[in-house]
Amino acid sequence: MSQILQPGIQAPDFCLHVTPDQKLSLSELRGTPVILAFYPADWSPVCGDQMALYNEILSEFRTHGADLLGVSVDGPWCHEAFAKDRHLHFPLLSDFEPKGEVARQYGAYRAADGFSERALFVIDKSGVIFWSYCSPIAINPGADGILQALEEMPK
Repeated sequence: MSQILQPGIQAPDFCLHVTPDQKLSLSELRGTPVILAFYPADWSPVCGDQMALYNEILSEFRTHGADLLGVSVDGPWCHEAFAKDRHLHFPLLSDFEPKGEVARQYGAYRAADGFSERALFVIDKSGVIFWSYCSPIAINPGADGILQALEEMPK
């Protein structure tokens, strides 16, 4: 597994496609807690389950004022189809080209495999990583760690 960025580090800013013609940058969300969920690929079984779980409990994340962003190396058209198929109500960001550039900045890119780790980051309102976790690639990390971090994060 990769050595992902640890708590206390300023989260690297990025600007990625959220649709084929729109981009979103992390700095646009400054002032709001952000959950970054890096995952390997849209259509893999574990990733599908993980994103579906986050979609189901999205209201709990929002209770804490947090925005959720999924990030993988899939292209924006793939994300669009996946989100529509799974009825996802949060943005999926395309770390497609240069491939995995943002995942690399977060220490979450698996160069030998060509996709990102299953890595989670909770970023506070000031843009500092409050919590991070890297799950084994074949295991859905669930949401308990995210929810605990959101509970413990100073308001």
